[in-house]
Amino acid sequence: MQTIELQYPINIDGQKVTNISLRRPKVLDRLLSEKSSGTEAEKEVRFIANLCGMAPDQIEQLDMSDYVRVQEALANFLS
Repeated sequence: MQTIELQYPINIDGQKVTNISLRRPKVLDRLLSEKSSGTEAEKEVRFIANLCGMAPDQIEQLDMSDYVRVQEALANFLS
């Protein structure tokens, strides 16, 4: 599990969220992501949301600089 401190906190259900935790992915997580519909970016958002235990629309609220840091954490798990 890796925790990412958000440079730009988001609000979820009226609560300020300053960090998110990303768990290590399983093969099943990738398979479920690949079977879903949508663009590659939409699939990635759902994949990351699943690993964070969050809804995709919550991940969509992230500032792009924070999202890139989440993508980097995911890439580190996969390398």
